[in-house]
Amino acid sequence: MNRISRHFGPNSATLAAAVLAGAALAAPQPANAQSAKDFYQGKKLTMIIVSGAGGGYDTYSRFLSRHLNRHIPGTPRMINQNMPGASGIRGTNYLYNVAARDGTIMGMTYNTNLTEPLLGNVKAKFDPTQFEWIGSITNQYNTCMVWHTSKIQTIDDAKKTEVKVSTTGLSGNSAKMPKMLNTLLGTKFKVIHGYTTMGTRLAVERGEVDGICGFSYDTYAAANPDWLKKKQIRFLIQDAPKRIKELPDVPLVSSFVKDPKQMQALELLSVRNDVGRPYLFPPKVPKYLVTALRKAFDDTMKDPKFLADAKRMRITPDPMTGAAVEAALKKAYAASKDVVAVAATLWPPAVSKDKKKKK
Repeated sequence: MNRISRHFGPNSATLAAAVLAGAALAAPQPANAQSAKDFYQGKKLTMIIVSGAGGGYDTYSRFLSRHLNRHIPGTPRMINQNMPGASGIRGTNYLYNVAARDGTIMGMTYNTNLTEPLLGNVKAKFDPTQFEWIGSITNQYNTCMVWHTSKIQTIDDAKKTEVKVSTTGLSGNSAKMPKMLNTLLGTKFKVIHGYTTMGTRLAVERGEVDGICGFSYDTYAAANPDWLKKKQIRFLIQDAPKRIKELPDVPLVSSFVKDPKQMQALELLSVRNDVGRPYLFPPKVPKYLVTALRKAFDDTMKDPKFLADAKRMRITPDPMTGAAVEAALKKAYAASKDVVAVAATLWPPAVSKDKKKKK
């Protein structure tokens, strides 16, 4: 017998039921009782793009925005806002610490930023395991390439001769991968940073640098398809679990690594490549909106219009669900301290605690 029945007596079941029903109607409704359609009807949904205009991340994000809202209940208007800086750290910090948590702001981040807090970057003021992950369009397996006029023909040449590569900042893939290869393989990549997103590519065309080390093949397919069509770039190495079909003769980083601890560290770091191009909500966005956006994202990945547009743009979706991204990051952040320590030597944080103390 419930408390209301005890109060009114054993023969008051009908009255008790009526009182309970009235109480339910009078009580405030929980947030998840509101539908996502009601919430998004007539609203704007802002996509924070943590890269500059014209690069691969920008291309993918604007491409997603063109299709995603059709699958979101209420069909909000998508607004794209670039927020570059510190290889995506600035925008990612904003999404974690400043952005509204009401479902009106979503965003993306560089995949390299997924492990920056784990490896000790003190400028990374976010915990990737606390974001509300919506999904990833595709994986992102990085490559090193040089311009077709470069005297560097193979990765072995890069062990003998200095190879200048361009990048925006010091925490992105195109700054970290060449340094990792220097540590693992004894290559002589020299990172030249401070370029804009478009400037990294212009530097290659102008001959200011030999190439770029840390962009994925699909980045070039989406942002610089002419480079591929005209065979203006030459790939030296790729960081992937297996050779991608477009680069069957380009060696894998893992094929040069023999040390077991280094292999475990590479497996930890591979979460960045597997997750690839992820999209997220800030932490603590209402769960019913997270559920709605995850479904909208998954539905978009199967949408014939989206897939046709992807084919036109030379993009090959290989999506990961928001739940899968979340699980992969939790696994990575549960790695043992010794493996994390080795990973930090291979993929050192742009601003570590030690570097900060020296300043």
